Amino acid sequence: MLTMIENDSKPEIISKSAFSSENDTFTSCSVAALLAKNAVPLSHKRIADNYLVIKQIFKFQIGLSRITNVEKALLEKYDFNVLEYTTTQQMYNELALLQKWSMSEDAKLREDSDNILQIRISELKYLESSSYASISNEIYNGYKTLLQYLKEISKFNNSYGF
Repeated sequence: MLTMIENDSKPEIISKSAFSSENDTFTSCSVAALLAKNAVPLSHKRIADNYLVIKQIFKFQIGLSRITNVEKALLEKYDFNVLEYTTTQQMYNELALLQKWSMSEDAKLREDSDNILQIRISELKYLESSSYASISNEIYNGYKTLLQYLKEISKFNNSYGF
């Protein structure tokens, strides 16, 4: 007989579709799973694998610098906030766009997509090395969404205690 273990933490509820009933709930976990099960570009998987292996080895204890003005300009070109001011929903939308752009026929768009994901990784490393001290509000949980996405798409997801 199977028994369910109750979890005290509640997943973050996100908006429902127009076709949802009152009993339907959509959580951030289900959106992350859908994004991860989508056709994930190979470049995203490579970036996620590199991030998780390096994180396991170095733990990001070294003080890392913030992103450069050039990197920030690339984010602003596509109307993206810096990671510390990105909400969960904004990150879901951004990841969906990056996946789409990464499979585009336009070489410049594919390159920008991979560069933006690399910038996001740099920002995440900075936030982790500073113990998330620069996150000033609980609304901005985009970094958690990004981290979950990386774990979901990496082949090292269950290995090495990630």
